[in-house]
Amino acid sequence: MRRLHDKSCRRCPRLAGFLDEIRLRNPQYHCAPVPSFGDERARVLIVGLAPGMHGANRTGRPFTGDHAGILLYATLHRFGFASAPTSSGPDDGLSLRGARIANAVKCLPPQNKPTPSEIANCNAFLAAEIVGSADLRVIVALGAIAHAAVLRAVGLRASTHRFAHGAAHDLDGLTLLDSYHCSRYNTQTRRLTPAMFESVFERAAALAA
Repeated sequence: MRRLHDKSCRRCPRLAGFLDEIRLRNPQYHCAPVPSFGDERARVLIVGLAPGMHGANRTGRPFTGDHAGILLYATLHRFGFASAPTSSGPDDGLSLRGARIANAVKCLPPQNKPTPSEIANCNAFLAAEIVGSADLRVIVALGAIAHAAVLRAVGLRASTHRFAHGAAHDLDGLTLLDSYHCSRYNTQTRRLTPAMFESVFERAAALAA
């Protein structure tokens, strides 16, 4: 099924205006909604928060070019989901096998903080991503906002399933696994260690198989 993606989307005036400003200063940047990336027949979907200023907003690929992608792609490679342990840009030859990456919000938000209305505006894209993935078995939510966005996308209230690192939630045929976001802050403060992150993906790989 074709996934819903509109590279010219301007549903959120604040985000659209912010991207216009960034594009003027950095004309070589992607500065548009960032599409999902990975296997069209993915059994595992990883959902992040939003593009980073000098990461996905620059490169046009989720978690590519910023600190958050370092642990993510290394972990995906370790469990056989990625062809290489690093992601530097859309032309680096990297491919994902059995996995796909998306974000709760497709556009860069100021200070990496989307508003509730912006998250709601973008939820249809995530819902289409999930519905359009016929082989999907597991969703890994990176952070509480991604967790809540996934629940909304499948028609559930956030209060029905509480976010907690390492938690697993049965979503009527899908399993939602929670992880702290692999952000620079979380990894440098050791709130999220490589071992903690890998344990989530070890479970995801087992459930997907």
